[in-house]
Amino acid sequence: MRLYTLKYKQKLPISKEEAWQFLSNPANLKLITPKYMGFDIVSGADKPMYPGQIIQYVVTTIMGIKTKWVTEITHSKFEEYFVDEQRFGPYSFWHHKHFIKPIEGGVEMEDIIDYKLPMGILGELVQPYLVKPKLKEIFEYRQSALIEKFGIFK
Repeated sequence: MRLYTLKYKQKLPISKEEAWQFLSNPANLKLITPKYMGFDIVSGADKPMYPGQIIQYVVTTIMGIKTKWVTEITHSKFEEYFVDEQRFGPYSFWHHKHFIKPIEGGVEMEDIIDYKLPMGILGELVQPYLVKPKLKEIFEYRQSALIEKFGIFK
């Protein structure tokens, strides 16, 4: 099975501290996820982020199927980066790195997602037509939601 990688960068006119405070709070994920995904946190978001933290969600995936998704925060360096990995959910493998870098006038956020799909060849066939476009749509929504919340980088 093939490993896919997506990369997204975004600049925001906020401090590193403000970016970290918002992005490292699992409860804020719902605010930057499209409403149609029915994203709800079931447990694990009641404390500040830490390595080993298990967070359980319910999310509506492709074709309207509600799915339980369990992630673990595996790595975290205060105000610099954190990594979440799927422990149970819709992907065979999900590894999502979040980086925050101070730049003049704000921060640059970078997401790097490595993932594998289930269902063998069928997963490979739907990747370019369903999965990749849906992930692109989700991350574009996230970028728009962050601009709406924090403003446009100039």
